[in-house]
Amino acid sequence: MSTHPSAGASPLSIASIVLSMTTASIGSGLMFAYAPFMLTRSEAAGWAPGAAVTAVAFGGLIGCVVSGPLIQRVGHARLFACSMAIVILAAVIIAADLPAIYWILARGLYGAAANCNFIIAQSWLNHAASNAWRGRAMSFFYMAYVLGLGCGAWLFGQIPTSGNLTPLLTVFFTALAILPIGLTRLPNPPAPARVNVDVAMAWRISPVGLIGVLASGGLSMVVQGFVPIYAAVNAVSQREVALLMFVMQTGLLFVQYPLGILSDRMDRRRVLLITCIIITGAATAALFTSFSQMIVLMLVFMVFAGAVETIYSIANAHANDRADPGDYVPLSSTLLVAWSAAATVVPLAVTALTPILGQKTFIGAAMLVAILYAGFVLKRLAQRDPVPSKERETFELRSAQLPNAATLTDPQALARDGEATP
Repeated sequence: MSTHPSAGASPLSIASIVLSMTTASIGSGLMFAYAPFMLTRSEAAGWAPGAAVTAVAFGGLIGCVVSGPLIQRVGHARLFACSMAIVILAAVIIAADLPAIYWILARGLYGAAANCNFIIAQSWLNHAASNAWRGRAMSFFYMAYVLGLGCGAWLFGQIPTSGNLTPLLTVFFTALAILPIGLTRLPNPPAPARVNVDVAMAWRISPVGLIGVLASGGLSMVVQGFVPIYAAVNAVSQREVALLMFVMQTGLLFVQYPLGILSDRMDRRRVLLITCIIITGAATAALFTSFSQMIVLMLVFMVFAGAVETIYSIANAHANDRADPGDYVPLSSTLLVAWSAAATVVPLAVTALTPILGQKTFIGAAMLVAILYAGFVLKRLAQRDPVPSKERETFELRSAQLPNAATLTDPQALARDGEATP
């Protein structure tokens, strides 16, 4: 079977991949709401909910490291089924109502398997899509996945928390997600390249891009992971927690998209500054808005989450603007590992400090990261000229919850994409 995408491939040919990942995301959205909500209201130690957030990120970092060699050994389709099976196993552990330490282990397993799934899906999409519509396909994939997470969170609000129905539904959606990929006729992408992490090269190409992706990793996991914990600690109802998490995902459309379009028309670093100001403003509003003003708080967190997603997408685009085509693969590999490392370290610090500083620690941490990054961007603005507009890649919707992992497994596709970018 050929390992090269067909010249006549159409957008419909990737429907199986998008459908599988979107279906799986509904189950993931359920668990992203359920696990912190239940741990917060259980007799588990106060550190357990935050530790579960850190476990997801640390598992994701492990997934980045092991996915390439595993795909090389067994192929994309088989590993996709295996990683989905691990997601199911993690949900079953939680359904068994074991002590909190097993929930944390299960979330770590989920993080590793989920990142493996992202790498497989993004690689397959990059390989199957033609240059003419690859960017639109990836944007649609990100949007569908993130909205699937939101739908899963909303669904959590409609079912009882007594018993184990939520993890069983996660098992159902994850098992369902295996079917489209299992039945697809798309050829497997070529064997993966070795992960090439070169921090010095990434710094040389784009300090703003590298530090931005680091900031984004911490911001994304802190905001997405600790908001349901914060709400549950404040005795917010299950339905309102679910609705809050759903609304947060819509920030991808209402905040990231317009800022991304703006970044195509002016220096991206200035848009990153604007985004940091929005994050700081939203964080300040979150500090002083109570849960008695639930509608206002939902809007605040929608802007908060959307701006956090924007840091990743624009910083990633800015780094690619300054890179030569031959640097795309090691640059993207380095940015992925940097994102995963920050997504582990920052939630761990927040978990450690929350018993001392209180449940709003994550808001202060996000504000601090945004202010520090804004200061760094201001410094770089004074040191380096902007990239000419004709040399920039076109902005694409990207989610900080799905860091760009395609180049770990399909560097040829990224090279083609980079050469085709206007």
